[in-house]
Amino acid sequence: MQTPRRLAATAAVLAITLAGATACGEDEPAPDSSGDPKTIEITFEDGMVTPNGERVKVGVDQEVELVVQADDAGEIHVHSTPEQMLEYGAGTTTLPITLDQPGVVEVESHDLDQVIVQLEVR
Repeated sequence: MQTPRRLAATAAVLAITLAGATACGEDEPAPDSSGDPKTIEITFEDGMVTPNGERVKVGVDQEVELVVQADDAGEIHVHSTPEQMLEYGAGTTTLPITLDQPGVVEVESHDLDQVIVQLEVR
């Protein structure tokens, strides 16, 4: 008869552990809500781009500045609703965007067929 007790004890420990893990997720710091823009530096050079698919947390309605340093002019696609197509020139171009819906928004170069950054909007 000790087996049912052990099962009940194991289930209780598991439930407490899962509840604690869930609570820890709530303590995660929120994206910057100070009103300061989030700056993301993007470099296009010799047919390559950096960053390369990194995920960056931003707040809903927080201004994001994509600071593009490029050796040639081009276009960045922001897969938000509505979708945005942003042109940049050779040299340095700052492209401000603001996202008003939570979710993950991919910013990519269609010319290179590459995701530059994923914006996790919260």
